[in-house]
Amino acid sequence: MLSPNLDSIRVFLHILAAGIWVGGQIVVAGVVPALRKSSGSEGTKALANGFARVAWPAFALALITGMWALVDRDGDSSSEYGLTFGIKFLFYIAAGASAIAHARSSRRPVIAATGALGLVFSLIVMYLGALLANG
Repeated sequence: MLSPNLDSIRVFLHILAAGIWVGGQIVVAGVVPALRKSSGSEGTKALANGFARVAWPAFALALITGMWALVDRDGDSSSEYGLTFGIKFLFYIAAGASAIAHARSSRRPVIAATGALGLVFSLIVMYLGALLANG
């Protein structure tokens, strides 16, 4: 068996955080329509608040472990890697901004649009992470 080390712990935490953030959005998007029909806005608000309690710490953990990964490269970053990381970080910020706008809005079209954008941006972040890990 391979021995655990700090790098494997960092990668595990980063993947866990991304999985909670992105996977949670997908699950919530799938559950909300049925929940809205059965319990109305009270149920969807409770779900959103519960998700936020788990998702925002995961979002922060993804940032911390992502910066840790960047620092841990010891200057071994090609310009392609740095550019890809920068683009990933911009989409990370866009995903967070979309989630904040989504949470603060009371207008259904804005909620739908910012939720969809946040998920798309988050999926792009995940893809760019895979590209960085394997590129």
